Amino acid sequence: MIFLFDCDGVLVDSEIVAASVDASILASAGYQIAADDIIHRYVGLTFRAVVAIIAKETNRTFPEDIYAKQRAELDRRLRKESKPVAGAADVLKKISGPRGVCSNSGSERLKITLGGAGLIDAFAPHIYSAVEVGDMPPKPAPDVYSYAAAQFGVAPKDCIVIEDSVFGVTAAKAAGARVVGFTGASHSWPGHADLLTEAGAETVINRFRDLPAVAEALASWSGLPD
Repeated sequence: MIFLFDCDGVLVDSEIVAASVDASILASAGYQIAADDIIHRYVGLTFRAVVAIIAKETNRTFPEDIYAKQRAELDRRLRKESKPVAGAADVLKKISGPRGVCSNSGSERLKITLGGAGLIDAFAPHIYSAVEVGDMPPKPAPDVYSYAAAQFGVAPKDCIVIEDSVFGVTAAKAAGARVVGFTGASHSWPGHADLLTEAGAETVINRFRDLPAVAEALASWSGLPD
């Protein structure tokens, strides 16, 4: 069984940082939104996708330099604030078998977050950016999970994916992987687990120490019906 982890909000406690930055950058462009609202509505999406949704919903345009500003500020914050989610390092010592990272973040961002959290060596070279592999569509497209499974020489159904967002769960399910929802990072909120289940997660955990037993159970269970 191959383990494929999302990065932000699963391995690295960075979604709460990203939401704060996104809210600030959008406010500077004239659109007010709370960081909590960004988490509840958009967690798991790229900032470019978030801006596109808001632009469509509000019939407004945003300056093109908003993306560079967000990227620079988020990189600055993450260099200071990246830390592993509680229990992440310990569970990686306990689970057997290969593992990889599948993220919407670019490879340079992944070096910042995983590096700051001290987790790069636990996954290299199997660290995949959705926007840099294959045809490069971000989650909720399934491509990054299909690509990662192929790199290990297995079908997606032989992978257990750990995801914290509806969009990530949707991507993994569309690829044909088994999905465990995760609500153990600091951006989680009441109702988070229910949303992950509705999106297709076969079970949800909020602490990493439960993952080995859950993975063992999934390996012997045929899974939820489509």
